[in-house]
Amino acid sequence: MSLTPPPVAIDEYLSWCKESIDRFLSSLFEAEEITPYKTLAESMRYSLLAGGKRVRPVLAMAAIEAIGKDPVPFLPLLAPLELIHTYSLIHDDLPAMDNDSLRRGKATNHVIYGDATAILAGDALLTFAFTLLSDPVYDNLASPEVRLKIVWELSNSSGINGMVGGQQMDIESEGKSLDLPSLEFLHRHKTGALIRGALRIGALLGGASGPSFEALDRYGAAVGIAFQIADDLLDVEGDAILLGKAAQKDQGRNKNTYPGLMGVSGARSMAEAKLSEALGAIEQFGGRATHLRELARYIIERRN
Repeated sequence: MSLTPPPVAIDEYLSWCKESIDRFLSSLFEAEEITPYKTLAESMRYSLLAGGKRVRPVLAMAAIEAIGKDPVPFLPLLAPLELIHTYSLIHDDLPAMDNDSLRRGKATNHVIYGDATAILAGDALLTFAFTLLSDPVYDNLASPEVRLKIVWELSNSSGINGMVGGQQMDIESEGKSLDLPSLEFLHRHKTGALIRGALRIGALLGGASGPSFEALDRYGAAVGIAFQIADDLLDVEGDAILLGKAAQKDQGRNKNTYPGLMGVSGARSMAEAKLSEALGAIEQFGGRATHLRELARYIIERRN
């Protein structure tokens, strides 16, 4: 059980959740048995503990709260969301992908450890996510049957039918002009799938019923697109220091973005529409969904 109830204010809530998640993440990859792989473990921890808002596990925590349960005991089964997200960032930053030298205000993993170790660090984070989910030590948190469903959700939302498939679509669409349905299809996979998966995983851990599960799923789908629109707007309007990475890069790479297709004002309007869609989906939860509502607003209003 959590020692103190979560704060209501969204900034304080994000900090509270992030501190809880970071405490667990910081306990990983330090055990004696990995000392022969010291450089690999250092590389994994370098990116995993480099900061970040932990949006995906935070959304899962808020989903568990909306169902009426304390999310803190489930942190070991929510950490895999951040392991997968971090692996994707390490690989995204590689010279063969986006070729970025700055992430979260720090040098990217391959700049510090080299391309080969960065690739292996991403691989190891990806696979360790499923080590955690399948570890019998967590039988007391969720049954093997529930954890098997979570393994499916996480692998499906991060693999060829989700994030990785979307990344490939993004690569192949560079220099081409996509229409709005095609752009949304791309980002439902590249960015939205893992966010939607986080809500579905939270719903499974919270024991959501059919209607509750479907409501959280609809919320996740809408918020996933809103998150990408906000990212696109930040790339156009954001400050590199606040972002912790280079800004104004999408246009130079001929990437398809919502502001590029619809203009800044049109993209903002679409983000607001997705926000309304997300909020409508979770009306049934009443006051228990306060944090989910505030997180949806935060996602489209954030400055980094």
